[in-house]
Formats: sequence, structure tokens, C-alpha cells
Amino acid sequence: MKAQAVKLTLLASAVATIFVGAYEGARFAGQAHAASAPAVTASIATNSQPQTAMAAAPAVALPDFRSIVDRYGPAVVNISVEGTVKTAARGVSPFGNLDPNDPFYDFLRRFGPQFQVPQGEQIKRGMGSGFIVSPDGVILTNAHVVADASHVTVKLTDKREFSAKVIGVDKPTDVAVIRIDAHDLPTVPLGDPADTRVGDWVLAIGAPFGFENSVTAGIVSAKSRSLPDEGYVPFIQTDVAINPGNSGGPLLNLKGEVVGINSQIYSQSGGYQGLSFAIPINVAAQVKDQLMTHGKVTRGRLGVAVQDLNQGLADSFGLDKAHGALVSRVEPDSPAAKAGLEAGDVILKFEGEPVISSAELPPKVAAVAPGKPVAVEIWHKGKARTVTIAVGEMKAAQAASDDDKATDRGRLGVAVRPLTPGEQQEAEAKGGLLVLDATGPAARAGIQQGDVILAVNGRSVTNAEELRKLLGDAGKHVAILIQRDESRIFVPIELG
Repeated sequence: MKAQAVKLTLLASAVATIFVGAYEGARFAGQAHAASAPAVTASIATNSQPQTAMAAAPAVALPDFRSIVDRYGPAVVNISVEGTVKTAARGVSPFGNLDPNDPFYDFLRRFGPQFQVPQGEQIKRGMGSGFIVSPDGVILTNAHVVADASHVTVKLTDKREFSAKVIGVDKPTDVAVIRIDAHDLPTVPLGDPADTRVGDWVLAIGAPFGFENSVTAGIVSAKSRSLPDEGYVPFIQTDVAINPGNSGGPLLNLKGEVVGINSQIYSQSGGYQGLSFAIPINVAAQVKDQLMTHGKVTRGRLGVAVQDLNQGLADSFGLDKAHGALVSRVEPDSPAAKAGLEAGDVILKFEGEPVISSAELPPKVAAVAPGKPVAVEIWHKGKARTVTIAVGEMKAAQAASDDDKATDRGRLGVAVRPLTPGEQQEAEAKGGLLVLDATGPAARAGIQQGDVILAVNGRSVTNAEELRKLLGDAGKHVAILIQRDESRIFVPIELG
């Protein structure tokens, strides 16, 4: 028993010794670790700062505008023009320019002798930009830069100057082609505007306010913009700084390709205010080819007037989305009329391409060669169907005629559709036309969307054709019987 107790005591002592030794070793190690911990921690903190900064700010490649300008800038030219304009005859006082505060100013202005200066001519000067697209001197610019100019001078970046010949001008697209007698000139490549996306970087080179070879940059703000009286051009909108003198210069992408011709700015001051518009280069290239080949531009024509759809109009015609071009008028004997199109139809697709807004249709039609049959998908009386239309030609004489017809339509300025039987019952009327949209004289007279046109000069109307005929037979003034809610009133309108 004692021997066993002694063995157990020795064993316990050994275990205790091992435990204490382990504890002391661990304590020593802990002290050593604690002593070295600040240094390790500081080292980690020091090394972690650049890693965090590197992760938070990854390297971003900025646009290389300099190489684009170095390579393609020499192909951009400055254009100066001279022309003559006729001045009207005017009276000139022999007393010169009097001070309006002079007590005799009003008397002499009204009763003093006047010398009559006959009608004459005045020299008009201007400037713009352009870019060389062919080594033998073919240059693209704006029509408004060189139109009616008697002398055109082109200056290159190497200070050489040439007299230019105007090959052709197309005012509807504001594109002109001029040529100088030179060879082996630098050129710029033409890109595809379809590859340009909203938000892409672009830059412009030109001579704003006469400052030659100025470069500005920005982004594409929007595409397919429609501007008043510019129905054939789906403009590229940018925030590139464009000013007078930039007109006709190139809009380039980051590949150095021209995607547009800088043409217009939206401004209330005459200078840049953040909205610039460029003609897509594919539109300009088509015009260039026709001007150089035929000396004129031919365009396709359907013979319809179209407008945008809003959700209210879309709902009225049973469409899920406000997409397409609403036909507000079909010209008699036009290609569209022969194909069966009617006012109230909605053009959804043209040659298989969706038509999102009415502004997209005129450029598509204009680009088609006259005589070519095209497939047009329309929304007709609540159903989609496809018709084939043989595109006509928009001739200069026909264009004037079309403008006259458009003016007839614009005499009132309404888009209408016949009332349904239920709507006739609700309005307690026989016939009648629901106003879908009102502009021009109608809007100025107070006619608005939702009104019902019951009669014109006392004669009832039941369809748009009757309305057009009555308006065509009317004089300068017309009385329109309108129903709004429960009230009826004649509205006098002075037609255009």
C-alpha cells in the first residue's frame, strides 16, 4: 500500500511538474508574443494602406484625344466664304445719326429731309469648317456654310489656301460637297453612327468664332433627335462645345472615325449652351454620293403626314405601347394611298426595322430609291398587317406641292378619328370627330385633345376626309362647332 502510495505521489509530482513547465513555457511565449505584437501590428498596418488604396482606385484608361488630333487633325479645314446680298432702298437723314435725347430728334426724324439710297448689293462674309474625305480634294461641310456663296476659300493646317468649287448643296440635310484642286491630301476615315452609343466619348475639331483648329470633347447625349423643319436627319445630340465657326466640322469617335458633321446648336444667346447636334455621317455620305454622281439628291416618298404617339393615343388605337408613327393624313393618289393606308393607321415597321417614333420614318423613307417596293407593317383598325408600298420620288416640284397640301392640313392643325357608335350616343350626336391632337390654328383657338368636332361652317362632319374637304373649300376664316363634355360652342378660327 505504501509503495503504491509512493508511486502515485511520484506520478502526481511528475504530472504537476510537466503542467507547471508547460504553463511557464506558455506564459513565456505569451510575453514574448506580446512584446513583439506592436511591431507586427505596425508592420501590418503600414503594409495594408497601399493595398487598400490600390483596391479602391483601380487604374482607368483616359481617352487619348491627343493622338487622334495629331493623326487626323490635318484633314480638318477652315472655310471662308464671300457672297452678295441685296439691300433694300432706305432713307438717310442729312443730319447723320442724331442723339435720341436731342430735343429735335423726333421732329427731324419725322419731318426732316431724307435722302433716298437706292437698292443695292452688300458683300456678306462668313466662315465654317469642313473635312477632307478623299486625297484628291473632296471635302464635306454644311450646306448653310457655302450656300449662295460666290467665292469659297479653303485653308489647310499647313497654311496652304485653295479656291474651292461647290459640287453640290442639299439644304434638307444641310450637307454640301466642295472640292479643291490638290492631291495626296490627308483624310479622315468615316465610321458607322450605329456603333456609337449614348455616353460614348466624342470630339470636335473646327474654328469656333474663327479660332482655327480648336478641339473640344464631350459625350453623346442622345441619338435620333428630330429638330423642327429637319425631318430627314436623325441628329446625334452631344454636349461637345460647338460655336459659330464649328459648322461643317467633324465629330469623331475614339477611333478617329467621323460619325457626324457638326451642324447646329440649341442656344438662346447665339453661343454654346450644352446642346449640340451633328448630322450622322451615313446620311451625309449618301448625300455626297448622289451629289457627286447626279448633281442632285433624290428621295423616296410615301405621301403621308405622321406624328408621334403618346400613351393616350396608343390606348385609343388599342396599342400596348406608344411606339410607331401615327398617320394623320394620306395624300390622294400617293404611294401610301394606293397601298390602302388611311389616317389613323400606325406604321410599326419599315423594311423590317421597328419605327419607335415618327421622327425615324422620314429618313428611312428618304433613303429608299424611288420605285423600290418596301414592306411596311401597320396597325390598321386594331390589327397588325403588312402591306407592300412602291416608294415614290420626292421631286422638287412635288415637294412644293406636298408643302401646299401639308399647309391645307395645317390650316386647322388637328389629328382626328370618327366617333364610335357608343361615343356618338354619349355625345348625343350623329357623326362627329374626336380630336386626338391639336396644334397650330386649332390650338391657338383653344381646341384641345378630347374635344369633338361636330360641324364646319354649319355642315356636319363624320370623317376626316369630309373635314379636309370642308376646310379646303373654306376661306380664311371658319367656324368650328365643338363639343366639350356637355357644352357645345362655335369656335371662330383664322386659318393659315
